[in-house]
Amino acid sequence: MDVSPPVVWAARPHPLPALAVAGVGPVALGLARRALAASDTQLARWSGVAGPGVLVLLGDTDSLPWAEGVVYLGRDAQAPSLLLPCTLAPDVAPALLERALVTRARGATPLAVLPRSGHLVPVGAARPISRQALEEWREGNRDAP
Repeated sequence: MDVSPPVVWAARPHPLPALAVAGVGPVALGLARRALAASDTQLARWSGVAGPGVLVLLGDTDSLPWAEGVVYLGRDAQAPSLLLPCTLAPDVAPALLERALVTRARGATPLAVLPRSGHLVPVGAARPISRQALEEWREGNRDAP
């Protein structure tokens, strides 16, 4: 689902604590590769959602994996139904952005907002990470743009 409101994003004066990490395209594949290198104990600490060319992992701030190009997402108290980039803030009131995006997503919440790629990812259906499912997703997305 695309993020369509014309919103300008600027540096957030105080970063949000990370609750999720996301990647799109090759970045998502790198994130999957990094997650697959984690121990089973570490995988058990995360939940996630994936779609064609996009991967979002949710977990404790200190446990989230890093891969080049990922975006870390956190919750702004003014828009609790959205997971927004930790280091970016919208130029509109977060509550207004939340209302517009939740309406567009037909009430599916929470929503991961990925402004650079234009993705809006419902993460309410996040499930515990299965190594096998993550490997299958990675294999099925190797040729994705």
